[in-house]
Amino acid sequence: MTPTDPPLDPARILFEDHHLLIVNKPAPLLTQAPPNVPNLESMVKAYIKEKYAKPGGVYLGVPHRLDRPVSGVICFARNTKAAQRVHEQFQERTVRKVYWAAVVGEVTPETGRWEDWIRKVPDESRTVRAKPNEPGAKLATLEYRVLQPIPGGTLIEFQPLSGRMHQLRVQSAWRGHPVFGDTAYAESPPFGPAAELPRDRVIALHARRLELIHPFKKEPLVAEATVPDYWAPLGLDSGS
Repeated sequence: MTPTDPPLDPARILFEDHHLLIVNKPAPLLTQAPPNVPNLESMVKAYIKEKYAKPGGVYLGVPHRLDRPVSGVICFARNTKAAQRVHEQFQERTVRKVYWAAVVGEVTPETGRWEDWIRKVPDESRTVRAKPNEPGAKLATLEYRVLQPIPGGTLIEFQPLSGRMHQLRVQSAWRGHPVFGDTAYAESPPFGPAAELPRDRVIALHARRLELIHPFKKEPLVAEATVPDYWAPLGLDSGS
């Protein structure tokens, strides 16, 4: 734990055993960061060290990440074997990830599949359109369904079928439906608490649910995270 890290709120823990710890990540917190920069990984390590009175260092595997302005479910592994087995599930695309997003405008039709060729810009945290035969081009695929209309837009559920950088954000923005608060790829209305620095801004993208197979019990494990309080002005249906 770095001197600048706040303690992990136990209410954010969605699942915990000797192998996994699944957390509802707050935004705009980094998943991982260099020393002395607040991040979720070091907060979780500090929580484990204190709760289980570990005298030495704490191992923590990080099989996937969430972008800084994104909230929601993230899974950590507490031993190397669990980390390896969960990482393999992510690599093999057997983990089901479900996101909620508040996007601009009316999304039609109510269900569908989006496919785009995208390319990560070298040395930048940014993705651009690409042609299929372009160096570095990768196919981004997702399925979506409309959940409900909201003021100024639509609450939509995404299930990414590929794991490309910012794919939910760019695929939605390219179709005229940028995520609220996400000005990186299109004009978008403000969202969430006011922030002076761009790095402290949040966007209306939330990792709602994660479904995987427990690495040792071999049983389905489903973790679901409620949306942050600052989503309240969107007027979501109960149970969110």
